[in-house]
Amino acid sequence: MKIYHNILDFKQVNKAIVTVGTFDGIHLGHQAILQKMVDEAREIGGETVVVTFYPHPRQVLHIDSANLKLITDQRKKIDRFRETGIDNLIIIKFTKEFSQTSSEDFIRNYIVDKIKPFKLVVGYDHHFGKDRSGNYKLLYDLGLQFNFEVERVDLQDVENIAVSSTKIRTALVAGDVRKANRLLGYDYTICGKVVHGNEIGRTIGFPTANIATPHEYRLIAVSGVFACKVEWNGQHFDGMGNIGYRPTISDGHLTVEVHIFDFDRFIYDEEICISFIDRIRSEVKFENLEALRQQLLTDKERVKQILASYKG
Repeated sequence: MKIYHNILDFKQVNKAIVTVGTFDGIHLGHQAILQKMVDEAREIGGETVVVTFYPHPRQVLHIDSANLKLITDQRKKIDRFRETGIDNLIIIKFTKEFSQTSSEDFIRNYIVDKIKPFKLVVGYDHHFGKDRSGNYKLLYDLGLQFNFEVERVDLQDVENIAVSSTKIRTALVAGDVRKANRLLGYDYTICGKVVHGNEIGRTIGFPTANIATPHEYRLIAVSGVFACKVEWNGQHFDGMGNIGYRPTISDGHLTVEVHIFDFDRFIYDEEICISFIDRIRSEVKFENLEALRQQLLTDKERVKQILASYKG
C-alpha cells in the first residue's frame, strides 16, 4: 500500500475506485465499503484509493472534543487499511482552514482534479465538506457533471444492531467488549510500549506488563478484568488484562496491564498489543494482597475457560 501525506504527491492511477471518510475503528460497515472497492478494482483492473483525514476533524474544530474518544489510533488504522488490501492511502492534514472547504469544492479540487475517480464508493449516511453539507444526492449530481460513478453501500447490521462507531464506543464504555468486537469484526486492541510499574503483581505470582497509557483521545474500555490475547514480537499468548486504577495497590492513576500466561521474558521498552476478548468482572478493592491473589487465581481459571473456546 502506498501512503501519501500530501495529495499533491499522488500519482493518478487507472480506474481509481475511491472512498472518503474518517474511518474510526474500521468496523464492519467500513469493511463492507473497503471490500467492495477491492473487489470492483480487481474486476476492472483498477486501483483502490482511500482518502482520510488526520487529526480527526472534531479534534481540530473542538466539536465536543472533550468527549471525543477514538477506537483506533492512526497507526492501527493504517494497518487495517493495509490488511484489507487497499492500494493507495491519502491522508489529508485536517486544519481549520481546510474545514472551510465546501462540499462541491472538495470533490472538484481534491477528488476530481487530483485523483480523477472512475467510481466513488460511500456509506449509506455519508456526509462531507464544510458543515458536513454534502450528501449522496450531491455526489450523484457531481458524478454526472464530472463523469464518475457513485455507489452507496447499504447499512450493515449484526444481530439486528446497526453497525456504527458510536454504538461501538457505547459498548466499550459499558464494558460489553464482546458486543463491541462483533460490531468491529475484530477484537478491540490497545498497543503500547511496556513501562515499569510498581511490580507488586510479581510478589503475589501475577507479574504484569504495564503499557504506557495511550493518547488522551484514545478510547479506553471501562475498567475491569478481561480475558485477553497478547501479541509480542510476532508471537501470540493468552493473558488476563486489567484496565483501571488498581484500588488495592495503586495511587489512583489509570493503568492498562496484562498478566501473560507462561511468559517470563524481559520486555521493557518493547511494544505489545493487548486484544480484549471478554470482560469477566469489575475492579474491586481487596483488604489485602492475599485476598487479591486468591481472586486472581479464580479469575485466571475463568479466563482460561473463555480463551479455550475462543474462535478468533
